[in-house]
Amino acid sequence: MPRQLPDPATESDTDDAGSGEAAGRDSPQSPRSGRFGGLRRHPRLARGVTVGTTVLAAALVLGALLLPNQLDRLTLTAFLRIPAEGILLAGLLLVLPPRARRITAVATGLLLGLLTILKCIDMGFYSVLVRPFDLVLDWVLLDDAADFLRESFGRTGELLAVTAVLLLAVAVLLFTTLAVVRLTGLMVRHREVAARSTLVLGTAWITCVTLGLQIGDAPIASKIDAELVDNRVQQIRAGLQDAQVFREEAAVDAFAGTPRDQLLTGLRGKDVLFTFIESYGRTAIEDPAMAPRIGTVLDEGTASLKAAGFEARSGWLRSPVTGAGSWLCHSTFLSGLWIKNQQRYRNLTSSDRMTLTRYFRETGAWRTVGIVPGVRRAWPEGKFFALDHIYDSEHLGYHGPYFSWTPVPDQFSLEAFNRLEFGKKDRDPLMAEIILASSHNPWAPVAHMIDWKELGDGSVFHRIKKEGKDPKEVWKNPDSVRTEYRNAIEYSLHSLIGFLQRYGDENTVMVFLGDHQPVPTVTAGSPRKDVPVTIVARDPKVLDRVSGWGWTEGLKPAADAPIWAMNKFRDRFMRAYGPQAG
Repeated sequence: MPRQLPDPATESDTDDAGSGEAAGRDSPQSPRSGRFGGLRRHPRLARGVTVGTTVLAAALVLGALLLPNQLDRLTLTAFLRIPAEGILLAGLLLVLPPRARRITAVATGLLLGLLTILKCIDMGFYSVLVRPFDLVLDWVLLDDAADFLRESFGRTGELLAVTAVLLLAVAVLLFTTLAVVRLTGLMVRHREVAARSTLVLGTAWITCVTLGLQIGDAPIASKIDAELVDNRVQQIRAGLQDAQVFREEAAVDAFAGTPRDQLLTGLRGKDVLFTFIESYGRTAIEDPAMAPRIGTVLDEGTASLKAAGFEARSGWLRSPVTGAGSWLCHSTFLSGLWIKNQQRYRNLTSSDRMTLTRYFRETGAWRTVGIVPGVRRAWPEGKFFALDHIYDSEHLGYHGPYFSWTPVPDQFSLEAFNRLEFGKKDRDPLMAEIILASSHNPWAPVAHMIDWKELGDGSVFHRIKKEGKDPKEVWKNPDSVRTEYRNAIEYSLHSLIGFLQRYGDENTVMVFLGDHQPVPTVTAGSPRKDVPVTIVARDPKVLDRVSGWGWTEGLKPAADAPIWAMNKFRDRFMRAYGPQAG
């Protein structure tokens, strides 16, 4: 009887998926016998290793398919679902010819690895910014994250962290690819069982969708990866279109044609200080664990300033971001445009858009300065904000230590502002942008108030830093993080109120506000983006001009005080202090 030739397709499938079995048939003299000979002499052990590896591959693929992209959704029930993508992938791999199947298996493994990495990045972004990573606009923030690591943990800490992340990313891509290839081989070797299983799982998925079956709060029938890809496609499309949308928004300026001698006439002769308090959000005022202490600071501050002749009005602004991105908030507030991402920020700072600071300078009635202790390197965008002089962390005369991320404590920054500009005699009126950074994440160690006369060159803060807490220890416990955040906000508020009491006069007008809410660890997952905003002045005419705003008397805005989008402040402020409002 003639020998029957094998079917080419069957032979290809065997070669494609059963290379491991072929290796098992090698003779003891084959080159491979030295590597795997131990397993061949112990078939039970070999089978255990094979089964164990396959189980691990299946667990890895299933885990990657069902992995959520937010930490608060990372629960056991999240992995007890049926992924539609896995069912469709299995069906596709079963019907493809061998060569296409091999290519598809590798490509799918790489894509699954990339999606897994993206989900992990999303977890980080949701934990800090309460939003997913933007594939078009957020790459620059990774560089900022590296800077934060270096400034908080040193150059060595940054290099170790970045290296670990890169190695982990490569490992994810490698193992997801190997896992998909291995499972593909298993399905091909057991094609009939794989086909039946795929059909059963597909039927189960459709049934769960039809009946709306859930496990916990999540549907059993999952399509998380398909939704993730769809959302990213829409996000990319919106990101590419956003530049044109922003150009159209930036072209509209209600004051572009206003003669310069008719701008801000209600503030002529006044020193106007726009002061941002880092991470000073609604949570600081309304969270039950913080409200008593922060409320006391604000109430006592209102009383002490009133005794010094000052009055205050407070409201709320809705920030474009939360958790981080202070520069986006500053530029939103000053430009009157919604600066929600780095692309908009770059487009803004390369344009001729008039900001509040620029309008003050254009009148010729104010000297404009910036106190920016958080700036530690070249800041070319500073020219856009039309500041006559910028004092960064290297030019405030500070010779004390860093407090984690914060280069200069707030009390010293304000004292330096008085020494360098505000306290000079026979000067022109000032408009200042002041950034208080002591309440910047990680909120440990935190400086505390000392006698203003003892500030000197800041060397006294070496002792104060040693008395503070280690951020690594603080961040082991969310309650500790919240406590230190509250302490940092108290310090910033005490510094600001103390400055007004000590140096403010009848010509001082201060507008102080938070830039954004702190990270979710502090806000306990609150979706609100509101920050307090306050106007303080001794001249009653200044506050009379905003009497129609409905703001709360004092330093603490009421819960029902008006909430404006932060980009609306510029125009309302300029209208209130223009000649038409006089």
